[in-house]
Amino acid sequence: MKKKILISTGGSGGHIIPALIIHKHLSSEFDLMISSDLRGLKFIDQNFFEVKIINTPKLNNIFLLPFNFLIILFLTIKSIILLKKEKVNKLISTGGYMSLPLCLSARLLGLDIYLIEPNLVLGRANKFFLNFCKKILCYSDRIKNFPTNLKNKIEIIQPLVRKEFYQKSLNIKKNEKFNLLIIGGSQGADFFDNFFKSAILKISKKISLKIFHQTSLKNFINLKSFYDENLIENYIFSFESEFFKILHQSDLCITRAGASSLAELLISNVPFIAIPLPSAKDNHQFENAIYYEKKGCCWIFNQNYSEKEIEENLSKIIENRNEYEKKKKNLDNLNYENNWNNVNQKLLEIINEN
Repeated sequence: MKKKILISTGGSGGHIIPALIIHKHLSSEFDLMISSDLRGLKFIDQNFFEVKIINTPKLNNIFLLPFNFLIILFLTIKSIILLKKEKVNKLISTGGYMSLPLCLSARLLGLDIYLIEPNLVLGRANKFFLNFCKKILCYSDRIKNFPTNLKNKIEIIQPLVRKEFYQKSLNIKKNEKFNLLIIGGSQGADFFDNFFKSAILKISKKISLKIFHQTSLKNFINLKSFYDENLIENYIFSFESEFFKILHQSDLCITRAGASSLAELLISNVPFIAIPLPSAKDNHQFENAIYYEKKGCCWIFNQNYSEKEIEENLSKIIENRNEYEKKKKNLDNLNYENNWNNVNQKLLEIINEN
């Protein structure tokens, strides 16, 4: 009989996507379940995944803390019942406050706990459970705020990327224009809709561009109209099921610095401009971006750049082909031996270890 594993996740795509990737890697050898809060359900196709709802409240409102702690206590009891009823052997958590009841329950039941930390800053929930976990899977051993005495728990893996992104020989014909991709993460980013408008308009007078731009549905028409009226070839999207095909057409990407987005750019060998979200917890997006900048794979823009600074810096990147090619080469070097089968084998070795 296969051992049963519950993968705890929820919240944003940055947590859900690694959970679904882990599920695919382990599905051949284990009996798997996923838990999520209500926010995370929109990223999960429940026709293909068995999902249990553990709707953990946020703990960011001091006035609601007593009430929320009672809810977490109730959810912990619910989680204990779930884990025992389903005869779960191991728990894998992608971090975040959503994982608290299940990780507490797994700890009380003496189950093996595996944590996932894709960022270059140790998340608060992961830090809380680090003493009790069997292993924590990271993309680097240089994690900020990581206790030195617990570094023996780190297992370094290649960044978790959906299987389709590993396809290197797609028959996609690139146009002769410079293809610029702008993405704002799983929620879209209204800020990006205006941040680069003036620079793109001026650069398009000198260089032939095609823009792939992710936006929210509410901004779709306005953004489409802007590019069309200025005769800039464009493809506007909110959600794209075959996003990997867009990545394979892109020469350069402008992005936030979430771990999942950067992992997809890495495996697709697309140099990028990172604009870390200033409000990201513990400034983890900035740390993610700095990690790749030091490896010569990207540029970092400050969200407070003036229009002139944006135009000058973006023009320099597009026009300086030598620097651009160096970035592509460095990305290629990072991808050495990075393929689905190697990641799969590594994950199975870690989870099967006694």
